[in-house]
This record gives sequence, structure tokens and C-alpha cells, in this order.
Amino acid sequence: MGYANSDQEDDAPLAVKILIAGGFGVGKTTMVGAVSEVAPLRTEEYLTHASVGVDDLDGVGGKSTTTVALDFGRITIHDHLVLYLFGTPGQERFWFMWNDLVNGALGAVVLVDTRRLEVSFASIDFFESRGIPFVVGVNCFHGVRERTQEEIRRALDLDPQVPLVLCDARDRKEGRDVLLALIDHLMAAKAGTAPHPVP
Repeated sequence: MGYANSDQEDDAPLAVKILIAGGFGVGKTTMVGAVSEVAPLRTEEYLTHASVGVDDLDGVGGKSTTTVALDFGRITIHDHLVLYLFGTPGQERFWFMWNDLVNGALGAVVLVDTRRLEVSFASIDFFESRGIPFVVGVNCFHGVRERTQEEIRRALDLDPQVPLVLCDARDRKEGRDVLLALIDHLMAAKAGTAPHPVP
């Protein structure tokens, strides 16, 4: 096995690690599966009676599985940029894994559900406390938008520079738009300029 020469290395796409985070049942596994160009790796297990009283199922009564380690997917943004997506587990008992998953990540998407905003507070705190850039993707389940962007920003106490994007985690294009908003945010942070508002 030989090493690539410098010309081949120059042609290789930049690989960027991104976390897809958020509370339990906000759509992280769904988003990774929707945007990934390869069959996503999933570590889902069925919810059992053993999780009763441990996992908070309020608002997600129809959920039958849960991520117990991570989800993994890949999406090529263009010839020179590939994103490797790591979906985090949402239940509090698995949060210890986030400290390992965040290693090497350049940024994150925090998915939120407007019906249960409180389940994503910890995710926002996690990235803010580590100085890791992130965007907020508001997963509008079935097209329902119960709150305005201003209301969501106030409820989450978001910094004005943090982009907030409405999306449907099941839709590949809308998921890609959230990831592009994050790339723009990362580039703006590197350049030291404010990101353009996301429509």
C-alpha cells in the first residue's frame, strides 16, 4: 500500500465531523437517515418496561426505539467537502458518551421540538460550555409550527449569532439546508464575521 502523492492529497475532499444532538425523541436518528448518502449506522434498541421511570416518554408516546450509542451517516456537500454525521443518544443516562463523541467535531446541530423545548436545554448548554459552534434546527413535525422564531430564541435563551433554522427532519433537502447553515456559521466564525441570517 503506497501513500498518496501531494497532488492526490490536494484533490482529496475535506472531511468534517459534525454532531447531531438534542433531547430524547426530537428526530436525530431521522435526520441522519434522511440526509446520509450511505446506509446509516444505527444503534437503536426497542424501548422495554425496564425504561419505565428512567426515560421520559412525555410527548413521544409513539416512540418504540431509542439510540443507545450513536447514529452515523455521511453527506457530500460538494467535491471538496464531506460531512461525517454523528447522532448522539438523547436520554440522560447516555449523556456520558457525548464527551467522547465530541472529540474532533467542528460543530453541531441541536435539534429541538417546540412541543418539548426543555429536553434540548442540556444540549445547548453542552456546546456553549465547550465553545463549540452550533446551529439550532427546529424540527417542525408534520409541518406544525407552534411558535415563532423569536419565541423559540427567547425560550432557549439563544445568542443572537446562533442560527436557527426551521426544518422537517424527515426531508433530505431541509436537513441539508440545516447542515449548510452550520457550514456557513463555521466559516463566519473562522473569518471573524457575523453569519448571514438564515431565511
